[in-house]
Amino acid sequence: MPKPQFSSNGDVSADVVIVGSGVVGGMIAHELASAGHSVVILEAGLRLKRETFVENWRNMSFHNRLHSDFQGLYPQSPLAQAPLYFPPNDYVGLSGPNGSAFKQGYLRTVGGTTWHWAASCWRHLPVDFEMKTRYGVGRDWPISYQDLEPYYCRAEEEMGVSGPHDKALQSPQERSRPYPRDMIPFGYGDRRVAEIVNPHGFHLVPIPQGRSIQPFDDRPACCGNNNCQPICPIGAMYSGIQHIEKAEAKGAVTIDQAIVYKIDTDENNRITAVHWYDAERKSHKASGKTFALACNGIETPRLLLLAANSRNPNGIANSSDQVGRNMMDHSGVHASFLANEPLWFGRGPAQSSCIVGPRDGDFRSHYSANKMILNNISRVAPATEQALKLGLVGKDLNDEIRRRAACGVDLSISLEPLPNPNNRLTLSKSRKDPMGLACPDIHYDVGDYVRNALDSVHSQVKQIAGLLGGTELHITTDYNANNHIMGGTIMGNNPHDSVVDGNCRTHDHANLWLPGGGAMPSASVVNTTLSMAALGLKAADSIKSDLAKAGA
Repeated sequence: MPKPQFSSNGDVSADVVIVGSGVVGGMIAHELASAGHSVVILEAGLRLKRETFVENWRNMSFHNRLHSDFQGLYPQSPLAQAPLYFPPNDYVGLSGPNGSAFKQGYLRTVGGTTWHWAASCWRHLPVDFEMKTRYGVGRDWPISYQDLEPYYCRAEEEMGVSGPHDKALQSPQERSRPYPRDMIPFGYGDRRVAEIVNPHGFHLVPIPQGRSIQPFDDRPACCGNNNCQPICPIGAMYSGIQHIEKAEAKGAVTIDQAIVYKIDTDENNRITAVHWYDAERKSHKASGKTFALACNGIETPRLLLLAANSRNPNGIANSSDQVGRNMMDHSGVHASFLANEPLWFGRGPAQSSCIVGPRDGDFRSHYSANKMILNNISRVAPATEQALKLGLVGKDLNDEIRRRAACGVDLSISLEPLPNPNNRLTLSKSRKDPMGLACPDIHYDVGDYVRNALDSVHSQVKQIAGLLGGTELHITTDYNANNHIMGGTIMGNNPHDSVVDGNCRTHDHANLWLPGGGAMPSASVVNTTLSMAALGLKAADSIKSDLAKAGA
């Protein structure tokens, strides 16, 4: 079992150096360590145990729970900033017509942000890979759905995804293998809403999820705790930490509190080493044959720009000037109302069903698709806040909380942005992180393609609320971020207008891969994690092939 080699001063060398320890970095590390390569993983954040996060969740204030603080229970390294909600900070500077729509929340910790995700494991539709060809907007991928489909299958198997075996409930239906586990059963609310809205043209389907109602791969069965966000208390939900631990069992080594800031290149522009600061602010070097940056869609382009050198004065992998451009997220809106009958959301996983009828259609030549998640997060906290505002006390207060919690409906609506080079991450000229490294600035505009979809969204939401006898309908007016970061290291065949190829290998550096959401040229309207994992596995195969050719 080959392992990285350490020198007396803390420097390290390995066949493969991976920066970032989330789901993508963990899967790549596991694949390559399993193939007999020495692997070192560098993570800027802390390494802590699940029980610490669970205890912090139990002690979290009502205010933070009510306002969806999914980060506060995860202590962050004082040297590796992240864009926290509570308290807010200016680590990411936001500007542009819709800067607030790009207010991301992610973790810098071993295991990554999948510690607190909803575990939604969607695939892109086949047409999502051909937006320019099919609809005359956006960009095409340099690979097809059929090219990525085997990797979707592998990612689902690695994560133990539960999804519908009934083809009529699949989105998309183009699959070469069934889901590893059948769907998580609908709760009462999901079933009842489907009965009411589906006859009227809405297509409510189960969400494919990285959990199971049976034990899977040393994970227990999901027991419906309903706080998948911010932490699955029993470890039933998939998290990137699981592949980090699997990789370590095969010989990979993870170094936490390792803030990478510099990248060396040789006369052929191959990467030779990355440099990082440890917790004591001392610099070390990691040398390797092959490198993969899997930080996330913000931290990877930031690092590439920070690491500019004499051979790459505009940044690593940036001869195209596309690093940091084309930033995307599923900026969307929320809708809430009270149904005229109890639906009892809040039992089971945080998200179980979704309306996908508006995912595709000829309208996409003119405006964005959408999907509507029927949130299954307990409505007790918002019901309590609403009832208190009515000035009720005693039994009247208790009864009103119960009514609102039972009848409350929350829809999370995602919209589909197009890649826009002006939606751009740059390095701040004034703000520095605790290590003196430039913080990221992001200019963001959701674009007319998204704005033009709002009339359709409002019409659909009003119809759904009407079918459910809804009262107190509220649709938010500001776009919210969904933490599905894409585009900053965009994929393409042309090295003049893209950063990586269809394997996520950089055009500029033969031994550097940038797998994950940053490479994605189209957003679709669905959560990105499964596509990111599939791209990571495809990149891992490309790296293995490259190392085999080199005799490593």
